[in-house]
Amino acid sequence: MASGLQGFETTFANPFTLRGIGVHSGVEVSATFNPSEAGTGIVFVRTGPNGEVTELKAVSATVGSTDLCTVLGTHPVRSVATVEHVMAALYALGIDNAVIEIDGAEMPVMDGSSAVFVDAIEQAGIRSLVKKRRYIRVKKQVRIDVGPSWAEFHPYDGTRYEVEIDFSSPLIGRQSWKGDMTASTFKTELSRARTFGFMRDVERLWAAGLALGSSLENSVVIGDDNRVINMEGLRYPDEFVRHKTLDAVGDLALAGAPFLGLYRSYRGGHKVNALALKALLSDSSAYEIVESAGQRQRVAAPEMIAVTHQEYAPWTA
Repeated sequence: MASGLQGFETTFANPFTLRGIGVHSGVEVSATFNPSEAGTGIVFVRTGPNGEVTELKAVSATVGSTDLCTVLGTHPVRSVATVEHVMAALYALGIDNAVIEIDGAEMPVMDGSSAVFVDAIEQAGIRSLVKKRRYIRVKKQVRIDVGPSWAEFHPYDGTRYEVEIDFSSPLIGRQSWKGDMTASTFKTELSRARTFGFMRDVERLWAAGLALGSSLENSVVIGDDNRVINMEGLRYPDEFVRHKTLDAVGDLALAGAPFLGLYRSYRGGHKVNALALKALLSDSSAYEIVESAGQRQRVAAPEMIAVTHQEYAPWTA
């Protein structure tokens, strides 16, 4: 994000609403995105089946389950699932503050990517606020291992992702995506990459009450013959790793502030991303909080000044 650093926080210029089904619940849901004041962060406000209203701050401390998707909260009627695609769009486009009102248990999956969220945010417009934006700057390597999977943060001048996947399926195999993260890079190289799954897993997932809303309209489906079933085929030749990178952007957005550093993972996923982020934030010697010392403008390499940890802990609920 070195070329896209901005000195001040932002929010939407106008509210907007998106409707769709949850990829796991199969239930139609409405999500209204409201502008918010500086310092609010991203907050989900869920109305439950009996009118219960729950506020969930989109931060690491609020994460519950990471099985197949990222869930904020732990109680079935006081949680919001599948937040990673919208969080990736908000993060990449530099939205710091928003209140998202949702009337169901899961964010709408739309087309299985972040593209619809990106388009909606751009149509609503982005408004700059008066509060200086703060960043989490990685100071030293932090690594976690989960079986054959691993992830690590490194110091880096900007924000960079290096994600590698390795599947036994010959259609996917070993793929990697590497790049510095800017709004332009996210929009052109990652935002349209869709979630994916294997036809052989469908019955098992349905039995577990998962993937009930999954279809060829919102997922890349790989058949038993190791071919893509979707008529349109793939949007990118390596769409699978690009979607895994998109997921990582959304999961790490739960730091509560943009991070300056390199995130590298191998055979990662929501669980690995969440554990790596918690490992970074639990080691106060591994990062520092900084903010721009410059004026209200976009600059290639702004001067950054440190802020004490006690002043700012954006990942707390």
